[in-house]
Amino acid sequence: MYSHHSIHPHPPPVQRDTSTGPSSRIGLGSPSGWSQGLEILPTQERVEAGDGDSVMLICQFKLDKTDIGPLDIEWSRTPSDPADSPIIVIDYSGDRTYETRLEDMEGRVHFSSPDPKNGDASLNITRLKSSDSGRYHCKVKKSPGSKTISITLNVLVRPSKPTCSVEGSQEIGKDIILKCSSQGTLPITYIWTRGGSSTLLPPTAISDNTLGTLKVRNASTDYSGDYICVANNRIASSQCVVKLLITSSSSNGGMIAGIVIAVLLFLLLLIITIWYVFWRKKKKTYEKEQPYEIREDVPAPKSRVSTARSYTVDSQRSSLGSMSPSNMEPYKSHYGPLATDDVERLPNHSPNINPSYKVAAPSLNRMGAVPVMIPAQHRDGSIV
Repeated sequence: MYSHHSIHPHPPPVQRDTSTGPSSRIGLGSPSGWSQGLEILPTQERVEAGDGDSVMLICQFKLDKTDIGPLDIEWSRTPSDPADSPIIVIDYSGDRTYETRLEDMEGRVHFSSPDPKNGDASLNITRLKSSDSGRYHCKVKKSPGSKTISITLNVLVRPSKPTCSVEGSQEIGKDIILKCSSQGTLPITYIWTRGGSSTLLPPTAISDNTLGTLKVRNASTDYSGDYICVANNRIASSQCVVKLLITSSSSNGGMIAGIVIAVLLFLLLLIITIWYVFWRKKKKTYEKEQPYEIREDVPAPKSRVSTARSYTVDSQRSSLGSMSPSNMEPYKSHYGPLATDDVERLPNHSPNINPSYKVAAPSLNRMGAVPVMIPAQHRDGSIV
């Protein structure tokens, strides 16, 4: 809350004492103050506007040649508490405009004329709020005259978009209630109409314009369609649409059964899907944890070749390998006939050889053996 003196950088002009002169003062809503010279033109005393709109509070004046003092224009608003001082909204003094310091009105109030001293002190308020509602006073002062007018501003809140709903079962023969509700400056009235080619309501419908309800009795399929609710107050209107679908009980039951079956099938499919996912996950986990077995081939069994036979054959080959038929000729006369049928006995010095083992001559020939002459020996070991 600010006083006039707190805004001006200079002291207010001194007024002459005119108590002895004629004067007339009238109530708020009409020009008042000194009767000499200065005059404020009549204007409307009450203005209504919607929130978010702009409004002009008109204050126009005429000066007289007898008004010789500095011009001072002040717009103020009556506070909510009458005991408080008026709230300064904007003023003009010394050819300079002083904007408001009220936070809730900052940047939204200004003079309509760029030069109010030319006789137009009207006030513009933009982006109106409900808190801007109140009684505003325009005071024009130019010594020795001073006049004031008052204008009541009422900011109305537009109806919000209504909320439409349906109560009751939408079946043939049932009673149904359509509801509509909106927020805004009261009073708000509600008007129901029917969408489509015909806006007439059903013959059994009863509407309440104050509560916003529409009651439809003994509904039939002909009552199906769109219903429009329009909410109005003194400055604006808003609407909503609700759809009404009247069905028979059997079709309604079939619809419910279909919905139930669809839900059950969906749940079954969901359960199967979840089970499959967990089964796959468990299988992968098992395969990762199970080690792989690396098996070696069984070695082939060793050959069971007789050591004695191998030794015998190898020994004979080594013993007879250096002998040839030509080399054996000298031995035929000294050692007697060559044994070609059988080898009767292996040398005694061959260890681990079975003495009774005999190899036939044909077998030795096939094995590549060469016949040799074995000299005769005495018992004492000398060669005969």
